[in-house]
Amino acid sequence: MRVIICDDQALIRDGLELLLGLERDIDVVGKAGDGAEALDLVVERRPDLVLMDLKMPGMNGVEATRRIRQRYPDVKVLILTTFDDDEWLFDALRAGAAGYLLKDTPREDVIKAVRGTVEGLTYLDPAVAGRVLDQASGAATLPGTQVTESLGARELDVLRLLASGLSNREIAKRLHLSEGTVRNYVSVIFVKLEVTDRTQAAIIAIRHGLAD
Repeated sequence: MRVIICDDQALIRDGLELLLGLERDIDVVGKAGDGAEALDLVVERRPDLVLMDLKMPGMNGVEATRRIRQRYPDVKVLILTTFDDDEWLFDALRAGAAGYLLKDTPREDVIKAVRGTVEGLTYLDPAVAGRVLDQASGAATLPGTQVTESLGARELDVLRLLASGLSNREIAKRLHLSEGTVRNYVSVIFVKLEVTDRTQAAIIAIRHGLAD
């Protein structure tokens, strides 16, 4: 897994590089001190994931995430920050971040989140996960027809399970499909819902009353 680390503090960058470098399946291919530098590195190194801080001089992590996801939708962005206020959190998710962790996250959980995010899972720090779900479920529930008219029956099945937090492999097992077929369904769902990641799709599913 090719990873770029973006943080304005050299000590944090070096510490994360040392931590991730201990894992045989993770290769740190670049380090950036701000969002603009991270974007340049993505162009040059084409990583699988960017581990992104938020509040940085110059281009912040939200804007960098938005640009990376727009230009390179296959590159995942996992936020790692000290900021847990709603403005940063929801701006980052709207920009296309696939997960949001705080810097006091245990080391083993950071590594797990890096691997899982590359595989298509979503990780939210427990300190912020409740607020994401509260906002999604607290919003007025939209008529199901707005989604059901655009998605087929099997796509709706996949969306429901995706919104419940299941991985592609788990969805495949539950629906007796191949993992590749589920991956194709997820891609079609993203296009039809006009989203770029599982978090955004799950929020739409919850707002339409499709999640368990």
